[in-house]
Amino acid sequence: MAPSSPINHRQFARSPRTIVVKIGSAVIAGAGSLDPIRLGQLARDACEMLGANAHTRIVIVSSGAVASGFRALGLTRPPKEIVGKQAAAAVGQPRLMSAWADAFSQTSPKREVAQVLLTAEDIDHRTRFLNARRTLEALLEAGVVPIINENDSVSFAEIKLGDNDHLSSLVASLVNADLLVILSSVDGVWANKPARGQPDRIILEIRSLADGLKLVRADQSSVGTGGMETKIRAACSAASLGIGVVIASGAEPNILSRIARGEPLGTYFPPASSSRAARKKWIGFSARPKGTLTIDEGARRAITSRGASLLPSGLTHIQGDFVPGALVEIAGPDGHPFARGLAAYSSEDLTRIRGKKAAEIATILGFCYSEEVIHRDDLALIDDPNATSSPSSR
Repeated sequence: MAPSSPINHRQFARSPRTIVVKIGSAVIAGAGSLDPIRLGQLARDACEMLGANAHTRIVIVSSGAVASGFRALGLTRPPKEIVGKQAAAAVGQPRLMSAWADAFSQTSPKREVAQVLLTAEDIDHRTRFLNARRTLEALLEAGVVPIINENDSVSFAEIKLGDNDHLSSLVASLVNADLLVILSSVDGVWANKPARGQPDRIILEIRSLADGLKLVRADQSSVGTGGMETKIRAACSAASLGIGVVIASGAEPNILSRIARGEPLGTYFPPASSSRAARKKWIGFSARPKGTLTIDEGARRAITSRGASLLPSGLTHIQGDFVPGALVEIAGPDGHPFARGLAAYSSEDLTRIRGKKAAEIATILGFCYSEEVIHRDDLALIDDPNATSSPSSR
């Protein structure tokens, strides 16, 4: 964690091409109904940023469907149960999109917007992931502003991404963003427990998940589903992919254009020095692994230190029921997941060849797809909350 001194340079200040902006419910629907004035301000600010550089594109991940719909159901506060949230989102989503369309129609020049609803399964499924990327690229190239939200009205508890903070980091990966801006009702990540007589202060830069989580407060808003912890986790996930991230206040005037110019507003999460290939991004940040492979210490060191493939001899335990090609987590002897990959064999077959040498696979199974349980090209390290630097690309 950097000291609280001004940041003289932010890496994304050099004309970011693609910017993802996540806007929380507390920013645009703080009273439980959409604020057209705030939406208009954000739309004008986005267009000012776009106008400053002809090559810049913007994607908005917007909360607010549930917050703008629950009152129409006769409720006095946002519902907590999943069915209530789905119903409120079904009512509120068209209102949210209409409000954004109206806000961008009044900018100069006028901007068209497009609704894109995603679920966890859209990120899980490689083909759907690529289709979503192609759709977003086509919209961006046409100068349209995509407005993305989780498809709350059809998402169930077991498949929900959980919050739009996490969704924004996945979208940033999906569109190969240079910058992710998470707008909230607070000015950034606050330092905890200042010295007596000293005012609270914003932490200007966070470089690891461990440092960020030390600063978490119980500050969840009354209308949003997230809190500062979800924002910090999302920011660190995106930063590990080589995407600069800023958590800042959505009420700050011209916040987007000022951040894009490199002004040191909010809390900055610098990008990892090297970003991952598109396939590794999908493997590392797809929403739902289908199982967990626990391995011994020697196999863990080989993967983390040498970028090696995972061989059956290193397997100690298989959890879950999955088919060949499934996305699985890889955990060390301590049970902590440190990587993800695409399994070459089913969970049933892996149970049979666990701890065996690669040369024995054909004899045990009667066939051999691959000598590797997970090939190095199908394996990606994920962020370790105890690490002090971002994971490297393998």
